[in-house]
Amino acid sequence: MDDLVNATGVSRHGIYTTFGGKKALFLACFDQYQKAVVTPAFERVEAERANLTSVSEYFERQISLGEAAGLPGPGCFVANSATEVAPGEPEVSAQVEHHNDRLRKGFRHALRGSAPDLEQTAVRELADVMVIFTNGLWAMSRSVSDGDDLRRAVQTFLSLVSETAQ
Repeated sequence: MDDLVNATGVSRHGIYTTFGGKKALFLACFDQYQKAVVTPAFERVEAERANLTSVSEYFERQISLGEAAGLPGPGCFVANSATEVAPGEPEVSAQVEHHNDRLRKGFRHALRGSAPDLEQTAVRELADVMVIFTNGLWAMSRSVSDGDDLRRAVQTFLSLVSETAQ
């Protein structure tokens, strides 16, 4: 909280008056991250004609943003929250679960766009694995200094997904 007060010049009282406490402030930051980072990145996967190329574009956009900010970077706010905050905070855990459900739904949509004849069970299972890969990739971005390492992982992973989906 001291860092926030020093960085913004807003008093601690002003922050607590506006947000009602640290947890409420954290949840407001989570919502803002969804609007400012997740939605612009993931809208290509949620688009009507989404497919695995759209998934690749999603990853590329996020990797490029990480490179622009400087890798290794801070990682994904949601992925960090999932491991650092959510286990002890039910409200944060619910937000992380909502985020992962959104990813899962988008990935299912993209898989159907690339492989419309794929069994629904296979679509669900692949989408689940894609969510796990995504969270792992963003965790790795905290320790990788070259975005091409992340790109190679994405390329390999999406090749395996594509082969499995056929």
